[in-house]
Amino acid sequence: MQVVENKYLVIQTEEPQKILSTIAKSAEYSEDSVAVHWGLKEAQMLKRLGLPDVPSPIERDYKWPGLYKPMNHQKETASFLTLYQRAFCFNEQGTGKTASAIWASDYLMEQGYIRRVLVICPVSIMQAAWQSDLFKFAVHRHVDVAHGDRKKRKAIVEGVAEYVIINYDGVSIVEQEIKNGQFDLIIIDECNAYKNSRTDRFKTLRRIIEPTTWIWMMTGTPAAQSPLDAYGLAKLCVPSRTPQLYTTYRDMVMYQLTRFKWIPKPQAESVVHNLLQPAIRFEKKDCIDLPDVTHTSRFAPLTPQQTKYYKELKKQMLIHAVGDEVSAVNAAAQLNKLLQISCGAVYTDTDNVVEFDASNRLNILLEVIEEASHKVLVFVPFTHTLNMIQDFLTKNKVTSEIINGAVSVSKRTDTFKRFQEQDDPRVLLIQPQAAAHGVTLTAANVIVWYAPVTSTETYLQANARIDRPGQRNPMTIVHLEGSPVEAKLYSMLQNNLDFHNKIIDLYKSEINS
Repeated sequence: MQVVENKYLVIQTEEPQKILSTIAKSAEYSEDSVAVHWGLKEAQMLKRLGLPDVPSPIERDYKWPGLYKPMNHQKETASFLTLYQRAFCFNEQGTGKTASAIWASDYLMEQGYIRRVLVICPVSIMQAAWQSDLFKFAVHRHVDVAHGDRKKRKAIVEGVAEYVIINYDGVSIVEQEIKNGQFDLIIIDECNAYKNSRTDRFKTLRRIIEPTTWIWMMTGTPAAQSPLDAYGLAKLCVPSRTPQLYTTYRDMVMYQLTRFKWIPKPQAESVVHNLLQPAIRFEKKDCIDLPDVTHTSRFAPLTPQQTKYYKELKKQMLIHAVGDEVSAVNAAAQLNKLLQISCGAVYTDTDNVVEFDASNRLNILLEVIEEASHKVLVFVPFTHTLNMIQDFLTKNKVTSEIINGAVSVSKRTDTFKRFQEQDDPRVLLIQPQAAAHGVTLTAANVIVWYAPVTSTETYLQANARIDRPGQRNPMTIVHLEGSPVEAKLYSMLQNNLDFHNKIIDLYKSEINS
């Protein structure tokens, strides 16, 4: 199969009439080949005809937004998913299949194939994985998590979010609302939770799925315990290819030794493989291009005192916004105030500083530093907060030094040299703008963002202090976040979005949340 002029697929075939009669946008190309318009619909039809190696036009059309550009196996996975309404993704854990599914679904939205996506996953990864990755790779989409009591779940499912994330057992709580919510695609992560077709969980989900629903089932361990585990997955995803009765399938793959003991038949693996199709699988050892920089978030909940003043400031922002046109400058200033509260020190209009209890965030920071095997950089946007953190670290016997605009060039140079060559200081507390360019700090392999900045350039340049020649250790960039605005800002930074155009939208979404 060959792509011609980035518009057509030229296919050599012994049965050209089969393609010509099935696909309207096709024509004879030569005696033994057919030219087919390279669109998503046509690519899907070619797949249904059984042709191998059909490329998805996602490779041509999509911009691959997000924290990083996809690795080869992620592109291939996303391409695969766009070509199948029902499919399995069995990529090994740690290969980035969540990002692949996000890119693929976002592309389908772009193309008008789907409008809403329901992500069903364990409680533990609703926010830590799915919401976090959606912020990283699809920040332009409206995302919400359906958790809490029935009223809260109902409002979110019936809302306007393009991606709704819900846990397995939460589905039954709002079953009817989901059925009415017009979810075109359901992504089931860690889908082994549905291996047993006799459970209420399974039966609920089956009632929700319509014949036209897109279904992508994801797990790194398909049929991990027994060939029988494949039955429920196949029954949900590809029911037309699955035996009607569980007992029929059981007899295909298992041999009964005693009343209670069954063992797999020799052909069981082949039966399972054929049943769980179409499927894609990448193992870690296949992904030689995995990145050596890991981005992660650590939740640092606001203390009661912080929460109180955070809510009060939001009320003031809302009052200010009513009937007034909010400028980007004013929006940024108000959002900065929210960030200052999250950090533990707010600057007043008279240049005074009001401190808050920020013990939760400080303790999480200490945990990250203690977990690190090498030195650590902590980027802190606000000057007063730098001093707070240093006092806290000193009390906990962690050596640190501050780098900000007030530190002379010579002292900075000396500090950087000692940091690189000596045991102390273990931590550098840095105002990002003061060390965003031209300095190598590869003695550290961990960066902690105590709070986000509102400049993508500053963010990227600061992160590059450890990602430089001379770095010998895997690197980790940690985002501390305790409020929704922080999570959104980090997402914008990772997606290289233009803050000037987005800051007012962020301001409005925050005051209305």
